[in-house]
Amino acid sequence: MSFKIIVDSCCDLTAAQLLQGPFLRAPLTISLAGEDIVDDETFDQAHLILLMRESELPPKTACPSPAQYLDAFEQAASEDIYVVTLSALLSGSHNAAAQARAIWLEEHPEAHIHIFNSCSAAAGEVAVAIKLWETAGTGKDFHAVVDEVSRYITSMTTYFVLEDLEHLRKNGRLTGALAIVTEALRIKLLMGATPEGQIKKVGQALSVKQALARMVNLMSADPGHTGKTLSIVHCNNLDRALYVRELVKKSCQFKDILLSEARGVTTVYANDGGIVVAY
Repeated sequence: MSFKIIVDSCCDLTAAQLLQGPFLRAPLTISLAGEDIVDDETFDQAHLILLMRESELPPKTACPSPAQYLDAFEQAASEDIYVVTLSALLSGSHNAAAQARAIWLEEHPEAHIHIFNSCSAAAGEVAVAIKLWETAGTGKDFHAVVDEVSRYITSMTTYFVLEDLEHLRKNGRLTGALAIVTEALRIKLLMGATPEGQIKKVGQALSVKQALARMVNLMSADPGHTGKTLSIVHCNNLDRALYVRELVKKSCQFKDILLSEARGVTTVYANDGGIVVAY
C-alpha cells in the first residue's frame, strides 16, 4: 500500500529527505517584531536569528490549523496517511491534526490516518519520520506500522544542549528558575524529554563542549542505542554538530547518523548554536 507522511515544520528533515521521501509539510508560523514568518521553504534562518537578537520580546509560534492538515490529507487522499507532530505538551500541532483527522473521517470513513505524538521535537520528529519511512516502506500493513512506530516512540531518547534557555523560559516551555540559575552561575544544562514529551534537566557542565561530551557519554552507556539511527539537528553551528558526530562515532554503535539544520520553530527554541539529538 502506498503512503504519505505528513510532518509539522518542527520536523527538521533535510531538503534531500523531503524531496526523496513520501513527505508533506504543515508549517507553523513565527511572529516577531511585527513580522509573520511562515516556516516553509521560504524560511530565512539568518533573518530570524537577527530579529531574535534585536527584539526585546520573544518570538511567538502558531501551530498549523486543522485546515492546513486537511489540505495535506487531500494531497494524500488515496494513500495511507501518517502524521508526526511536536510533543502535544509543547504545541497545539497534535491537537490540530487530530481535529483534522476527525473531520476527514466523517466524509472518508474508510481512510487510514494515524496521528503520532512524537513526545519530542526537532531531532525527535526527524527520528520518528525516518522510522516511519523505513517501516511503512517494507510493505507492512497500516496497523502493523502504527504499532511498531508507537513502540519506537515510547523507547526514544531526546537530549539537547543550548547556549541559553531564555527563549524557552519566555515562551513558557521551561521553569524560570532553571534559566535564571544557569545565567547566574554561567553553567550549561544538558536537557532531555520525559516519556510524555515534557522538558527535563538531565545534567549540567561548565561549558557547552563539556555538556555535549556528557550527553554522548550517556548515549554510549545506554545499551538501547545499539543499532538505532541517531538524528542530530543543529541551529546555525555545523562545526558543533560535526564535533558531536565524531564523539558519537568513537564511543557509540548507532547504525546510522543523520545530520540536519534547524528550521524556523527549532531555531526559535534552540536559538543560535543549539544542538538537539534523538534516537
